Order: sequence, then structure tokens, then C-alpha cells
Amino acid sequence: MIHPQAVVDPKANLASNVEVGPFTYIGPGVEIGAGTVVHSHVCIKGPTKIGKRNRIFQFASVGEDCQDKKYKGEPTTLEIGDDNQIRESCTIHRGTIQDEGITQIGSSNLFMAYTHVAHDCRIGDNNIFANNASVAGHVHVAHDVILAGFAGVHQFCRIGAYSMLGLGTLTGKDVPAFVMAIGNPAKPSGMNFEGMRRRGFPKESIRVLREAYKTVYMRGQRLEQAILQLEALPHDDLLQLFIESIKSSERGIVR
Repeated sequence: MIHPQAVVDPKANLASNVEVGPFTYIGPGVEIGAGTVVHSHVCIKGPTKIGKRNRIFQFASVGEDCQDKKYKGEPTTLEIGDDNQIRESCTIHRGTIQDEGITQIGSSNLFMAYTHVAHDCRIGDNNIFANNASVAGHVHVAHDVILAGFAGVHQFCRIGAYSMLGLGTLTGKDVPAFVMAIGNPAKPSGMNFEGMRRRGFPKESIRVLREAYKTVYMRGQRLEQAILQLEALPHDDLLQLFIESIKSSERGIVR
């Protein structure tokens, strides 16, 4: 399963059915789970733990030292879950001791060509990073998020669940759950209602979220006032997710 022209360090730990293509380098401290396919010309450095059934395509760089100038070679880590696709020339860096020393990626994500995940990021499940989308250090991306091509996220930002950044969008603020943002700098552009319908969200939940969006973005009131009105709406888990993504923001939200 390992091509004779691949270089796999003896201190790497690969499951028996991992496939490794030619001219790939896998360094010490790398663990790769069952069913994962690593194509040709890939570089994976440790300490890195990669789960099951991932596919890593040519020229990807996974687990490399980060680009933070404060990094001095400390033994930080990268953890990747299951069923991810890491496409051509994608770069994913390990963490720094200035944070918790770890970059974490969940499961079932698609990282298209030339995407970048910087040090100390936390990426959830079922996200799509389209070509050239990038997130800077310490960014947290929840789950079911779409970053369109060339979208960029400033360090320490939080991107809420089910949200979407449009083509070429750059944000230096947090994006609440469900919100679509476009432009440079990013501005809110409604909620991802079509995505909600495709996922089978209840009609009543969508109606309440539509009212919640109007409360925060279309009625010209202070955010504190808007939150009080949101908390008076009929509650379900989806509305609570929207509220919490606003209340937990430290950088402020796109508005």
C-alpha cells in the first residue's frame, strides 16, 4: 500500500491499509488511520494525528510548522478527524504554545485547492472551504459553514454554524450562526434560508430565525436591545444557537 518511492519515517504509525503515493514524505510522529489515501507529492509532518478514510491530494502540506514569528520549534500538534478531503496544494499548520498548542479539524470537511488553515484553528464538521479560502491563526469555524472562493478570515474570528462567506469576502469580525456575509469588509446579506430548507429545518424555526435577523440587522437598534428582543421570541435550539453566537462574540459581529 506504500509506493516504493514514498518516504515514510520509521517513527510514523500508519494503519495497515493506508495508501501512500510516490514522492510523498511522511515524517516522525505522524499517525494515520485506516482507509486513508495519501496521493503523490504530499508532505505530512508531526506531531500529527489523522483519522480514518481521509483523502489527501497531491502537493498538500499537512502538519507543517506554523508561520507565526513567535513560534520557536515547540512540539505542537495537529489533529484531523475522519472522512475529510484535503485537495491539491492545501496547507494546514500545527498550533502554537501561545494558544493551546493544537490545531483541530473535525470530520467530513472539504478543503478545495489552495486553501489554508493556520495555526491554532478549530474547524468543526461538514464545512466547505472553496478554492483559495483561508483562515488565519486562532480562528474557530463551527460546523456546516461554507467559505466561498478567495474568502478570508482574520485571526481570532469566530464563524458560526450554518453561516456562509461569499466570493472574495474578507471579515475581521465574527459571523453569527446562519448569517451570510459578503464584501470587503464583510457585511451581512441575509440568512442562509435556502440551506436551511435543504437541510429540512422546520418551517416555524425558519420563520423565527427570519424575525431574529430583522431584529438584529434591520431595525436600527443597539445590539443589546436586539438581544433582549431575541430572548423574548419563541425559543428552540436553532434560535438559541443564533443568540449564543452573538453573545459569545469577543471581536464584535459583522453588522
